[in-house]
Amino acid sequence: MLAPVFGWAAGQVGYAEPLENAAEVTGASEHAEAVDLAPFPDYGIPGLGGAAGTLVSAILGTGVTLLVATGIVRALGTDADGTR
Repeated sequence: MLAPVFGWAAGQVGYAEPLENAAEVTGASEHAEAVDLAPFPDYGIPGLGGAAGTLVSAILGTGVTLLVATGIVRALGTDADGTR
């Protein structure tokens, strides 16, 4: 729920991803090719602006993670309390 707040704060202080900074310093970003295979590129939902897109992305990402984890637990045959 705080994802939009962190997104806003990052914009206010000029935060940039360390890997992107390293790519710029080494010149690697000049040779990069864009790949749009991510379900939520740039941690947002296309068509929704800044905070709203980040919030929806966070909610959907959390839901998908919970569904996958639940599926794994059920596939392993383990109950929530750790018993079989």
